[in-house]
Amino acid sequence: MADLQLSGVSKSYGTRKVLDSLDLTIKSGECFTLLGPSGSGKTVILRLIAGFETPDEGTVSIGGTVVADAKRALPPEERRIGVVFQDYAVWPHKTVFENIAYPLEIAKTSKEKISENVKKAIDQVGLKGLANRYPYQLSGGQQQRVALARALVTTPTVMLLDEPLTNLDANLREEMRFEIKELQRKTGTTIFYVTHDQEVALAISDRLAVMDESGRIRQTGTPDEVYEHPVDEFVHQFLGIPNYIPFEIRDGAAHISAGQDDATDLPITEAPPAAFRGSSGKAACRPMDIQMERGTEGAGMLPAKVLRLSLLGPIVDYLLEVGRIQLRAQMQTEEALARGMIIEEGCECGIRFTDLRWFDAKGEAVR
Repeated sequence: MADLQLSGVSKSYGTRKVLDSLDLTIKSGECFTLLGPSGSGKTVILRLIAGFETPDEGTVSIGGTVVADAKRALPPEERRIGVVFQDYAVWPHKTVFENIAYPLEIAKTSKEKISENVKKAIDQVGLKGLANRYPYQLSGGQQQRVALARALVTTPTVMLLDEPLTNLDANLREEMRFEIKELQRKTGTTIFYVTHDQEVALAISDRLAVMDESGRIRQTGTPDEVYEHPVDEFVHQFLGIPNYIPFEIRDGAAHISAGQDDATDLPITEAPPAAFRGSSGKAACRPMDIQMERGTEGAGMLPAKVLRLSLLGPIVDYLLEVGRIQLRAQMQTEEALARGMIIEEGCECGIRFTDLRWFDAKGEAVR
């Protein structure tokens, strides 16, 4: 078992308190992603687990054993943890084999065992045939595989990954995120992944947690749960492109509140949930949750103006003006072409919302 648990963990640097009584549990064998903006304390948590930092308060446990508290800490080399950093950290003067073998050499492992384990790690990360190459002879993705293999070679119970794909180009980043997930399936290793990239988090995680700037975890759950049912505006905004529609309740219905007079009043056909209390709030949706038509006829259609149209390969992205608010809408390029939805900027169209999430005046989700 390699459960990770942080209980009541606090950490300060000078007068700045980065973590305050943080509780977090990562289950054995899962890929868990901690997602949050820069400066939120994600890397501090990783360093506490790895043993590079010690908590001011609380405990860090691995596999049911306390490895750190405010008074004592087990050294990193005794925690059976592999760490992969953002910048690869491969030695330019060592071959692929030598880079991967280094942790075993430090542990004074026999040459036979080193050879066996390094070969296995090389095969696991898809570097077969490259053992004698130097880093300058490798692509960025291959260098990152070397870093992964070096972390795997000691058969760790836990892998800690700190923004490992940030320095890769878009295609390599997409390729490597799937390889990391496949690697986790093959090895059964517990992975704790730190990132601010929501696409990576949604793609590879069994569960994820969203952290805010103050170091507080706002929501934990599966990618589907957190994406589809955010607990508040912060989580909704952090996971994907957000649209927010301020509304007021008038005569029992929600109306877009952007300063329009009665003559331009725009009602939202979908009603807030019965649990909604208050006279105002925000409805939210993703760009793909807005259905567009050439005309404004039809039930629930609202008039909109196209302010900008951008062709983004497989997606057409629209910036729309609805009343006095602006919304992003997106459509698959094939569908847009088939339906004649390549609309000139400044032209009118009609929209309806296919899926709305509701937030009260405090920004809390209402379901």
